[in-house]
Amino acid sequence: MSITVTGTVERRDIGTGAWALVTDDGTTYEILRGADKSLLKAGQKAKVTGEVREDVMTIAMIGPVLEVKSFDLLK
Repeated sequence: MSITVTGTVERRDIGTGAWALVTDDGTTYEILRGADKSLLKAGQKAKVTGEVREDVMTIAMIGPVLEVKSFDLLK
């Protein structure tokens, strides 16, 4: 399922660590490994378009896994 969401990037200290996108409505998505490093900065706001991957499981299990396809950094 492809989605576009706006939120804040967070680093979660769970297991080996995980990156999350917490949307403006409070939904947490786990950012799939391999995302562009310029997105992965704690506290950064972004509009992200990606694919929710229901075929992927992670150790962190903090929310649905989001494979980032594109993003725009917001100020």
